[in-house]
Amino acid sequence: MSLLIVLAALGFLMLVAYRGHSVILFAPVAAMGAVLLTDPSLVAPMFTGLFMDKMVGFLKLYFPVFVLGAVFGKLIEVSGFSRAIVAATIRVVGAQRAILSIVVVCALLTYGGVSLFVVVFAVYPFAAELFRQGNIPKRLIPGTIALGAFTFTMDALPGSPQIQNIIPTAFFGTDTWAAPILGTLGGIFILAVGMSWLEWRRRKALHAGEGYGDPATLANEPAAFTGDSLAHPLIALLPLVMVGVSNLLLTQWIPGWYGASHSFVPAVVGDPAPVVQEVARISAIWAVMGALLIGILTVLAFAWRTVAARFAEGSKAAVGGALLASMNTASEYGFGAVIAALPGFLLVANALSAIPDPLVNEAVTVTALAGITGSASGGLSIALAAMAESFIANAQAAGIPMEVLHRVASMASGGMDTLPHNGAVITLLAVTGLTHRQAYGDIFAITIIKTLAVFVVITLFYVTGIV
Repeated sequence: MSLLIVLAALGFLMLVAYRGHSVILFAPVAAMGAVLLTDPSLVAPMFTGLFMDKMVGFLKLYFPVFVLGAVFGKLIEVSGFSRAIVAATIRVVGAQRAILSIVVVCALLTYGGVSLFVVVFAVYPFAAELFRQGNIPKRLIPGTIALGAFTFTMDALPGSPQIQNIIPTAFFGTDTWAAPILGTLGGIFILAVGMSWLEWRRRKALHAGEGYGDPATLANEPAAFTGDSLAHPLIALLPLVMVGVSNLLLTQWIPGWYGASHSFVPAVVGDPAPVVQEVARISAIWAVMGALLIGILTVLAFAWRTVAARFAEGSKAAVGGALLASMNTASEYGFGAVIAALPGFLLVANALSAIPDPLVNEAVTVTALAGITGSASGGLSIALAAMAESFIANAQAAGIPMEVLHRVASMASGGMDTLPHNGAVITLLAVTGLTHRQAYGDIFAITIIKTLAVFVVITLFYVTGIV
């Protein structure tokens, strides 16, 4: 019964998300409904002590990133930089390769260390303009961004700075470059098959006479550029380059400036306790915030006249979008924490541990828990915290290197995590102004491709022994 309760809560939340209802409202309803059916006395304590605690904790860490990312994306849009880059891209690669262009931009940003959420805000104006000029259906934008940002650069390519590639290092004693050949081959598989799918969908829409979409019915469309002339493409690209480079440099410099921790005494009346900040836990977020500020200042420096007249209106819209996106994702985070604390979740984890093959066991366990919690990093953390010792023991008995365990766990976390209730998916759809019904099908196809890639990598290892 406890297992059925967990599955029912998960199914309910996926259903309401797919039907377009507010996850901010229904994530706590689904989570507390599961608690009510498990132990009614825990509803109030778990809502306040776990759901709200995790939700507020997420906002405390990431809300500034959402706001700065949204403002950065809006300035890229109203400055005309998005249109300048799109015009240059069309001249170089042609409008028919719009999907590949957006995938490459997303991949470069995420592999450069830019947060997945920030990439959504920053790239959407480019994608909308490029797809409009190429007469490609807008509903394909979420799947395109998902392929570029949520897949091979997130956890397959060696050296990725994304958290899904970092978490396994603490459990397996590896580094982010673990299993470089397997990871690269897995990334190539995802890119090739994913692009084939999206291009097939584009051609199918073209033959059906479907264009970008009816302007009267489209939501969250980027504002039209009203300036006199477009900026040079290199100037338009500069803010994106500054964000990527600044993020990389600040990630290296911040720990050196502050050390492992930093404390200060607030200047208030009385004898306050010092405020201690664990820098190691927050430095990556500080780096992203600093990089986005530098990107915003770069746009303002090169396009002040164009931006100034519309800054107040544009920034309000950006902040409103950031509030919705961050609250959606935070609600999902709270839901995942509650579900992971229920007995039914433990039953799932224990059942998955019975799979005999070490790599298949790890892959299925991680991707299943990521799917249930709706979070790649959340499912990965839960799986490794509970079962890393078992994974290691089984792998050592079978002669499997820790680097392969790392790569399989990392890639599996980004497989079935992108079910309809995933926070990044909901953010992506909210930013693009599309619904699950309109655009989730292509995201799910990318999810299936990403999940298959894990088993392709496992097969390659067993057949060839390459790492």
